[in-house]
Amino acid sequence: MENIILTVHLIVALCLIGIVLVQRSEGGGLGVGGGGGGATSGRPAISALGKLTWVFGIAFVITSISLTVIAARNASSGSVLDGAVTSAPAGDAAPSGDALLPPTLPTTGDAPLAPPRIDE
Repeated sequence: MENIILTVHLIVALCLIGIVLVQRSEGGGLGVGGGGGGATSGRPAISALGKLTWVFGIAFVITSISLTVIAARNASSGSVLDGAVTSAPAGDAAPSGDALLPPTLPTTGDAPLAPPRIDE
């Protein structure tokens, strides 16, 4: 069932992209910078391509929600990382304590040796 909905979802997405690209750009999609008569003119009737865009948009949202519900239902209660993390064998244990510290500089007497000075 999930594969069928996913296939329909991909087809709807491609159709939606195609329909949007075919439509003529009217400019000012939010009513800004319109044209014609300004506030006195009414909004033109929606075209067939506009109706088809709405149909594909609604179908896209429905298939998206359906896929989300199916994925949530099929998900196990554990984390994805639970199966990926494996315990290391006892012989390959990670170092601990002082082995994690960086090496120290050798000392002479009470003061540590300074790093060599590079003159420019």
